[in-house]
Amino acid sequence: MISLGCAKNLVDAEIMLGSLLKSGAEITNDPAGADAVIVNTCSFIDAAQEESVDAILESAAVRDANQRGQALIVSGCLSQRFREELPKLLPEVDAFMGIDQVAQVGELVKEAMARRSEKLNAQRLTPGPQRSKQKVQAELAELNKAKPAAHDGEESLRGKETFGKTKTILSPAPDPRRETASPILDVTARPVYIPDYETPRFRLTPRHFAYVKIAEGCNHPCSFCIIPRMRGSHRSRTQADVVAEARALIKDGVKELNLISQDSTYYGLDLRANHSRAISSPEKFRAAASALPADATTLCSLLRELNALKGDFWIRLLYTHPAHWTDELIRTIAECPKVARYVDMPLQHIHDDMLARMRRETSGQYIRDLIARIRAGVPGIALRTTFIVGFPGESAAAFDTLLDFIRETRFERLGIFAYSREDGTIAGKMTSQLTDKMKQRRRELAMAAQHEVARAVAEGFMGRTLKVLVEGEASAKELQAAKISSWEHGLIRETDGHAAQLKGRYFVARGEADAPDIDGRVYVRGKLTIGRFARVKVIGHTDYDLIAEPA
Repeated sequence: MISLGCAKNLVDAEIMLGSLLKSGAEITNDPAGADAVIVNTCSFIDAAQEESVDAILESAAVRDANQRGQALIVSGCLSQRFREELPKLLPEVDAFMGIDQVAQVGELVKEAMARRSEKLNAQRLTPGPQRSKQKVQAELAELNKAKPAAHDGEESLRGKETFGKTKTILSPAPDPRRETASPILDVTARPVYIPDYETPRFRLTPRHFAYVKIAEGCNHPCSFCIIPRMRGSHRSRTQADVVAEARALIKDGVKELNLISQDSTYYGLDLRANHSRAISSPEKFRAAASALPADATTLCSLLRELNALKGDFWIRLLYTHPAHWTDELIRTIAECPKVARYVDMPLQHIHDDMLARMRRETSGQYIRDLIARIRAGVPGIALRTTFIVGFPGESAAAFDTLLDFIRETRFERLGIFAYSREDGTIAGKMTSQLTDKMKQRRRELAMAAQHEVARAVAEGFMGRTLKVLVEGEASAKELQAAKISSWEHGLIRETDGHAAQLKGRYFVARGEADAPDIDGRVYVRGKLTIGRFARVKVIGHTDYDLIAEPA
């Protein structure tokens, strides 16, 4: 299994592995010796899509060189986004599967292996010339330009007879030049699947933390985003089901529950009777939330029930939308000690013109007021956000407004995306597209502004005692660089003179302000127990990381 992209995709990979193990398959770390390889793809932005195509072509090359009978299966967002085109563009692949099929992966793998065997035994199969990922990517982009923009006149299937019945199995004509059998394509046009507690799962994270997917899909109309087309409409798991999973994870030794979905703050609103999806704006969302019965499922009710579970653990809230914050949510976080004082809330921009063009349904003043309310209601909370720079039509004045906002607001954690023009989105068809050089320059300037803020934030931790979760012993490479990158959030740590302090034996830990993989680290000099909480005193810092010793 090769899984790419975000934590939400990682959960899908864990479900596939769990289902495969239940069906009798054996998992191996040797791709050359495997009977089947699954590439679980991401297609969020160009860089992710290129990485997915590269992984597919590389897997095909390894197969051709080592074991030509190996089945190659492609799953995830790339299959969803280009479900009709991929069988022709990637004939190397034996099967394509969508999000709705993750729990049935065992049967699909068997079918793919049989199809691969059929190709070898019944046809004159010869390895085709190795194609570049750039060529395949260009072909995908050309095909996608013909698609209507996401949200542009798009209707939901809910309430129609076709809802839940859009599964498509296509058998395109084989290429006569290679005389090969057609790949299997099992991809639902509009995904409806959501995992539950009974779904088998093989966790790929360390034992001490886990991702808990509380919902799938998204209802937001953001003009730059393709996710609703790929992942479908928002659909929440029941609260009882999420709590059952959390209880089992805590029993298994998990110390940190990371709640994830495309929009965690929308959780539960789709479970109300006769619900409408058209409540994305703050005003409509508040009205819908206030009209709920007292016993309705919401993010607040979920957090409170999780907080009441026995055990010493953190609950971390990821992927919230600013339009869906309420005073009740702020009170809930403040009153639940197990909920980490940390919030992930992508804002994307602060200038009103850019927010309108992005279809974010929030204004700059609304965002400023919300941040003030959150910080006042939950003292000491760490705010993580992301911004997009170089969006179509972003003027120099709009960008300067964003820079001023970054310096004034002093986010504890912040990342920057250079805008990625995605075919099939409304923004992709906008005029006034900026050059790549301009986008990258603005990203550098924004990160430079945050760099100064981050150093000051780290300096503010000096002398403080923190509760941290110990991840493991730091490698020499980690200590030398103190650098971790994540394309998803665009955060890149820099080496500086302070890193020279990081010599000797250190353990890597995370505080409440640090989510897995995307935020800072606490390097602790001294012996600690991996996978447990510890109290440490901060004695130094680098640009984005802290240096501490046991308290």
